[in-house]
Amino acid sequence: MPAREPAPTAPNAGRRSERSRRAIYDAALALVVEVGYPRTTIEGIAARAGVGKQTIYRWWPSKAEVLMEAFLDLAERTAREAGEQPYAIPDTGDLAADLKAVLRATVDELRNPRFDAPSRALAAEGLVDEELGRQYVAKLLEPSLRLYVERLRSAQDAGQVRPDVDPRIALELFVSPLAQRWLQYTGPISHDYTDTLVDYALYGIAPRPKA
Repeated sequence: MPAREPAPTAPNAGRRSERSRRAIYDAALALVVEVGYPRTTIEGIAARAGVGKQTIYRWWPSKAEVLMEAFLDLAERTAREAGEQPYAIPDTGDLAADLKAVLRATVDELRNPRFDAPSRALAAEGLVDEELGRQYVAKLLEPSLRLYVERLRSAQDAGQVRPDVDPRIALELFVSPLAQRWLQYTGPISHDYTDTLVDYALYGIAPRPKA
């Protein structure tokens, strides 16, 4: 009796979906850099990714949702490739050292071309597109800012920060200047720059009393 031919292997739908999702992420990030957010369309993303636009609409209700998810994925991949856990602020007991370490890593990320171009495009468009701006703040900024708040509260508990200080306002002393320099090109960003921001924020700019 002749041997039976093996049954054909069924296609792996999960693998195919993941491959399509990755292609859509890459297409969305590339297009928002090349043509800008207003000219990026679901149709354009679909054509670039080699999928039907209905595939995109099954997973996301709008291009803003596609771009936000693609950018979050990019941030997580960038952190993994650097051997870091995303959204982690160390607590070694040395507040200045911990803040400097996190801000140095932020500088490295902002200067990474893979991250810089799409992030800048989304941040700039979020200033004029209210819905995109809300999503940018809620999904990309607030999770990180909450961790700064937690780290500053931990420092308060350790007596390293005055108890009357509002951590949410205090974090802006070093986060906001960095964001402004990066987005508006008002000056170079570097490790030395962010180290100085932390020193100024924690120790002030008034003359220190002589020992």
